[in-house]
Amino acid sequence: MGKVKRIGMLTSGGDCQALNAAMRGVVKCLVNSKEKVEIYGFLDGYRGLIYGNFRMLGGHDFSGILTKGGTMLGTSRTPFKTIREPDEKGVDKVDAMKQNYYKLRLDCLVILGGNGTHKTANLLREEGLNVITLPKTIDNDLWGTDMTFGFQSAVNIATDAIDCIHTTAASHGRVFIVEVMGHKVGWLTLNAGMAGGADIILIPEIPYDLKKIVSKIEERNRNGSSFTILAVAEGAISKEDAKLSKKEYKEKMKNYKYPSVSYELAEQIQKATGNEVRVTVPGHTQRGGSPCPYDRVFASRLGAEAGALILKGEYGFMVGYKNREVVKVPLEEVAGKLKMVSPDASIVKEAKLLGISFGG
Repeated sequence: MGKVKRIGMLTSGGDCQALNAAMRGVVKCLVNSKEKVEIYGFLDGYRGLIYGNFRMLGGHDFSGILTKGGTMLGTSRTPFKTIREPDEKGVDKVDAMKQNYYKLRLDCLVILGGNGTHKTANLLREEGLNVITLPKTIDNDLWGTDMTFGFQSAVNIATDAIDCIHTTAASHGRVFIVEVMGHKVGWLTLNAGMAGGADIILIPEIPYDLKKIVSKIEERNRNGSSFTILAVAEGAISKEDAKLSKKEYKEKMKNYKYPSVSYELAEQIQKATGNEVRVTVPGHTQRGGSPCPYDRVFASRLGAEAGALILKGEYGFMVGYKNREVVKVPLEEVAGKLKMVSPDASIVKEAKLLGISFGG
């Protein structure tokens, strides 16, 4: 038996399904290896690592959590852009994280998170800490992996919302907008929209033209379809707004009178077509509930591979998924890059072949 392996673990950023399943996968792999292991669970994301808030976790803590959504460790957002700035009490956040790592004599930090989380994880790697990350986000926008856990569960929930809207939309002959999560990237809206049979899908990567949206609705009306369903990403943007500089757009949004783009679109469509328009926002339900079977398997696989890397002493990687295989991706290749939906992507072309409009 070798020395005790001390592993720190934290979940950062927005919560999602299968975080618990992924952590369980890491720990099960380590425990089954017969190595002596101590698990230090940092509470509420990087905040726990900064302020030394943790609890020791044993095998029993990971029993029965495969099916549970959320995160047993709690999470928080610690923006990367302010990570080098001292907190309100003057604490140097990066230095504090390093000190707590060394104080606990950790061999490795396992960090589960999305884009911002990976930037900070890579910074800690650059600062000399042993880090392994796991790709968590309902947006599926992490560079270096074809899939993130949480995504498929969120697609299922957003699709269910669109499915439910179909019957009421058809009954009343209305236009319905279902607003799906995704500020910068449209993978979730695109997949849920296709799965739910949406007629129009609006995503941030393809700025929309209101005239084309109206034209599609009117075409459906002429063809005898009394209703139209739009799947709209919360970050969808008009062609006019997309032309504005960041500064100009920020200035415009200061006086924005709508709760979100979906409500602005609803008003514009109603004026242009005379159709009744309703907005449905599934919101945080898309992050909640139990992980779907796909995510349970997927997160478990990634977690097990992370455990295997720890046993081999291979650090500085994100465990990702490429061409249906679990792979290790150097952290510096992942940090700071978003995996966007290309307007020329085959899935977009195929959606158009099905008659789906992107309003572009």
